[in-house]
Parts: sequence; structure tokens; C-alpha cells
Amino acid sequence: MMMKDNRIHELTTLKVIAEKLNEATDVKEMLKDVLCELLKLTELHTGWVFLIDKQGEYELAAAYNLPAGLSWNKKIVMCKGGCWCIDRYHDDRLNRAANIINCKRIEAAIKNNWGETNGITHHATVPLQAGNEKFGLLNIASPNKKHFSDEELALLESVAFQIGTAINRIQLVEKARKHALIEERNRLAQDLHDSVNQLLFSIMLTARGTKELTIENEVKDMLSYIQELSQEALTEMKGLIWQLRPQGLENGIGTALLNYANVLGLKAELNIKGVCTLPCHIEEELWRIGQEALNNCKKHAETTEVFLSISRKNYTVIMVIEDGGIGFHYDEKKHLPSMGLRGMKERVKKINGSFNLSSSLGSGTIISITIPLQKEV
Repeated sequence: MMMKDNRIHELTTLKVIAEKLNEATDVKEMLKDVLCELLKLTELHTGWVFLIDKQGEYELAAAYNLPAGLSWNKKIVMCKGGCWCIDRYHDDRLNRAANIINCKRIEAAIKNNWGETNGITHHATVPLQAGNEKFGLLNIASPNKKHFSDEELALLESVAFQIGTAINRIQLVEKARKHALIEERNRLAQDLHDSVNQLLFSIMLTARGTKELTIENEVKDMLSYIQELSQEALTEMKGLIWQLRPQGLENGIGTALLNYANVLGLKAELNIKGVCTLPCHIEEELWRIGQEALNNCKKHAETTEVFLSISRKNYTVIMVIEDGGIGFHYDEKKHLPSMGLRGMKERVKKINGSFNLSSSLGSGTIISITIPLQKEV
């Protein structure tokens, strides 16, 4: 009878968790909700989830009911340093749910007197995976509980598999959404090229041809003005099309920025150091920031020469855009002087980076962007 009750409880737990996961559209929110629900259903006490990226960097993505010793100083003990479960994950020694004899992070909290640990010394750890894809770890603990039974580990393993499948689904949906956005940008760029771009080119040619049919100087001057405006509008349109469809981004951010500088009529020198591949969202943000910086050079610097530098060191990428133009007076204690510069800073802030601007009259302008590649809490 007891075995039957346990089986019913296990199936109920899996059903409730599955319903939560099916509704999820955001990974971190899903992990928080499911972790809370899992602990309530199993009557266990504490849990946390580490997401681990392909570079091996981890982040504390969710935590529930952590004791004071593990929550001390914004959960720093949970966010930095190594531990046995993550070491085993990296070494491919953790492919199933397992008992961790002692928790290194709890030992650190006790040793440094960071607060109560509520009798927690051990935890179960379960890899989050779907097929061959690995996403991180689910850790579960309870006061004075030093061992998890095979039945408990099997249940946690089933839940972890469901979580891994949900993470995979959410990531695939996000990739599909981004792909659809890129397709829409490409369509719009093609429409602009085929319609507006061609109309502007026709206006320019018509103005040039009409000048040959008149002897009136005032009319010639007006037609020349129309021709100049059309040429300027064509250049702006080419830039807009490039912003929508960055040809060359598939070959790297450096190639894309060099090509965009060429479209604007700028002579760009590029120096790349230590950069292989970058995460897609980081590369796209660098592209948008670089576009705005090059646009500013074209419009305001009064020079055609610009220097680009992109370097990667450890888990940081640095992009520098420098011109030797007229510069401007800039006081870093005050707000940035233009919407374009403020937009660049906001983009950098969105991906946890730092934005630095240096400029003075007659000395050109330097924009430096530093972006961490490792995930942070």
C-alpha cells in the first residue's frame, strides 16, 4: 500500500511540474517557479539551479529557501568559485542524479561565519539535459539530510529531464523568433532597395539629363541642387539598408563594420586580436553600436579616416572606435550630448557592459566598449 501511495505521489509531482513547464516561455522565470513547486511537492527544503554555458561559465539562475549562510552578501558564495558538483559536471562524471557527500559552498559559509546553514551539509545534484544537450545542474537539500534514496534520486532525475527538455524548447523558440526577425529585416531591406532606392536614382539621373536641355542658369542651379539632394538621399538609403541587413555579419563583426564604413565613404583601419566567434546577441549589439559610431564619424568628425579595434581577452571583448576629427567638448560628469551616444550607452548597459567616451576640441573622439562574455547574476 505504501509503495502504491509513493507511486501516486510521484506521478502527481511529475504531472504538476509538466504543466508548469508547458506554460513556460522564459527560462529563468520557469526555473524559479518549478523549483518552488518541486520543493513543496516533495516536502524538501532548499534548492538552487546553476545554468552552465558552453564555455563552462555558470550562473545561479534560481534559488529557493537558501539559508542565511548561503545568502550572505548577495549570495556571493553561490555565484563565484568552484565546487564539487560543477567540477564533476565539467569532467563528465555527473550524468545521473547523485548524492554529494559534502557541499563545498556550505563548508565555506560555515568556515567564514557567514550565517546559519540550518543543518544543511549535503545535497543531491542532478544534471539538466535533453538528449546530448547539457544546460546545468539542479541541487536539492534539506536540514540534517545526508542521503537521498534511490526513489528520491529517480524522481529528481525525471524532473530534471523535464526541465532540460523545456529549456531546449524555449531556446529553440527564441532562435526561431530571432530568425523570423532577421527574415523580416531582409525583406524590408530588399523592398527599400527595389523601390525607394531605385526612385532616388531615377530622380538623380533625370535631374542630370534635364540640365542638358536648358540654358537657364537658375534652372541649372536648381537641378544641380536636386541632383545633390538625390545623391545624399541615396547614400542615406544605402546606410539604412545596411542597418537592416548587415551583409558580411555572417563573416564576423569586423568584416561587417569595414563594409559599412566603405558604404559611408570612410577609410577604416581594422585591428582584431584574440577574437574567434562571439555569441550572436553580443555580435549584433556590437554591430549596432559600431554603426552609430561610424555614422557619427561621417556626420560630425570632418574626417574620412577611422580606426577600429576589436579584441578578446579571457571572458571580455573590447571594441574601440577612434577618429582623428575635430572632436567636441565633453564633460563626463554631464549627460551625453546626443541621442545617438545615449542609445549606444543604453545598448552596452543592456548586456552588462561599460561605455567610455573621450573627446576634446581638435583631438578627435574615442569610444571604448567593454562587454563581459561570461554570465553574471
